[in-house]
Amino acid sequence: MILPVLPDALRREFAATRRRSLDDCASLESEDYTLQAAAFASPPKWHLAHTSWFFETFILKPFAEGYATPDERYEMLFNSYYNGIGEQHPRDQRGLLSRPLLAEVLAYREHVDAAMLALLVEDAPAAVYERCVLGLEHERQHQELMFTDIKYSLAANPLYPGFVPAAERARQSPGVRPPGWDLFDGGLLEIGAAGEPFAFDNEGPRHRTFLEPYALADRLVTNGEYQAFVDDGGYERPELWLADGWVRVQEDGWRAPLYWVDRDGERREFTLEGLVPRDPARPVCHVSGFEADAFARWAGARLPTEAEWECAAALLSPPSAGRDAGAGLHPDVAGAGERQYFGACWQWTQSAYSPYPGFKPSPGAIGEYNGKFMSNQWVLRGGSCVTWSSQARPTYRNFFYPRDRWQFSGIRLAR
Repeated sequence: MILPVLPDALRREFAATRRRSLDDCASLESEDYTLQAAAFASPPKWHLAHTSWFFETFILKPFAEGYATPDERYEMLFNSYYNGIGEQHPRDQRGLLSRPLLAEVLAYREHVDAAMLALLVEDAPAAVYERCVLGLEHERQHQELMFTDIKYSLAANPLYPGFVPAAERARQSPGVRPPGWDLFDGGLLEIGAAGEPFAFDNEGPRHRTFLEPYALADRLVTNGEYQAFVDDGGYERPELWLADGWVRVQEDGWRAPLYWVDRDGERREFTLEGLVPRDPARPVCHVSGFEADAFARWAGARLPTEAEWECAAALLSPPSAGRDAGAGLHPDVAGAGERQYFGACWQWTQSAYSPYPGFKPSPGAIGEYNGKFMSNQWVLRGGSCVTWSSQARPTYRNFFYPRDRWQFSGIRLAR
């Protein structure tokens, strides 16, 4: 549900969010804007163009009389996956788009911004306001994705260049407290969005679900705890792994989380600040759902269901942490709250990403935003150090394939 937004406030929010995307790219060199180390990791230049395409396609073209796009070919080049719109440039070839030039993409953003600000007036249709709010939430998702994608692409460089200067690298955490458990009675409970200022369609409808009594760990699994799993032969013991996970271990050669780098007798990890010593007290990050599940089994626990996670987070952890609230660019003990539900790592659940009872996608191409991906993926909950705090809410349903590791994903145990 989207509540009414005053045009002046929405115009300010639009301008600030669009400017933030450019500010996030300030440390990039021109050569970085087309980096794409894998099909799932889009280049920064593509993110800047696609988010503009979203406003143009779903708001300006249908609602702004006389609007003209700078180039009709952009409809195909910067369409991500909306089959109802038309063809898309192959996802794995976005890094080959040396044209349009970066300057032309930036000019495209300015063109779209000017048209949007002219459209956001008192007598605009309600659908313009609603779609603009959706477009801003969409852009914030891509701001987060830009960090995850550029990190993956920079990590492919043997020089391990940092996204930000070395002087801005995250500080070492002060230590870690012993793990504990929060106990919950369960029962017939409600989950899902209801009355929030904004929620994506896949967060509702709100509905009842029954939970047996359960317990959740009162913090995330740390690097040091995951190292113990590695040292105990965790990647060599098939009894710990789901069948598909064991296939990934064998075929992809997994032996540690994605960005762990051990060399010259030192344990390090690649971060957006470059290659840094690996702090055993920090939450372990960039693990797949398969790795999270295997670790949980090794630890004599399991992963939570998304309903368990949501009910616990709603009770224990006000969503106050995020990138714009000072969380930093690397998961830290500080800044994520005592229980680390938000502001450190996304947390894998064992729940399949599927529709809630009564879910119906929006009509038309815009309905392809979430619903069509409800197959073969797992739900993650919470939010990471690069998630906007406005999206760090208990009902938010993130989703990835259980093999995916490039997202800022960590582990919370359940019993």
